[in-house]
Amino acid sequence: MNYDEHVLAGILTYPIAIFLLAALDIHLGLPIDLTFMAMALGYIFYVIGSDLPDVDHPEALIHRIAKPFVAVAVGISFFKNLGPTLYLTPYAAANLALAWSGAALAAVAGWNLFRFLMPDHRGVVHSTVFAAVYALFAFAVVRFGFDVAVGEALFIASASFLGYCLHLLLDRGSDFLR
Repeated sequence: MNYDEHVLAGILTYPIAIFLLAALDIHLGLPIDLTFMAMALGYIFYVIGSDLPDVDHPEALIHRIAKPFVAVAVGISFFKNLGPTLYLTPYAAANLALAWSGAALAAVAGWNLFRFLMPDHRGVVHSTVFAAVYALFAFAVVRFGFDVAVGEALFIASASFLGYCLHLLLDRGSDFLR
């Protein structure tokens, strides 16, 4: 399947994920909260997850988006953590430009590291283990980055896992139970 098919499948099947998670909440008493915010963020993570396993394919759109995002995040992190400590000249503007030059070099290193660390297509990234990693990532991002309640974060993490697994099911070429 291609990008459009995976993403459209994610968009169209989210109501099924809502139904499954709501039924689990009602019948098993799972500690998830189906608030508007949780369902809206869950939709975002579900649809992204429906194409995310293809991040290991160099020609995939998600790969081409993730690589510069990771590179820029590495550069920003470099600047935030080391930039203020770089006093190489007596001029503030020059120090600022030098700090961002270091950040740009760190971003290039991040770009190349992303490319080096990315496994082969349909390798380990196409697995339920990585679906769980994505769910944990989603939980951490929304719980600590957006400060949502634990029950909402659990719902979003569950939706993330289901969206990622949707991709694996649609590919049919990957071993879903890895």
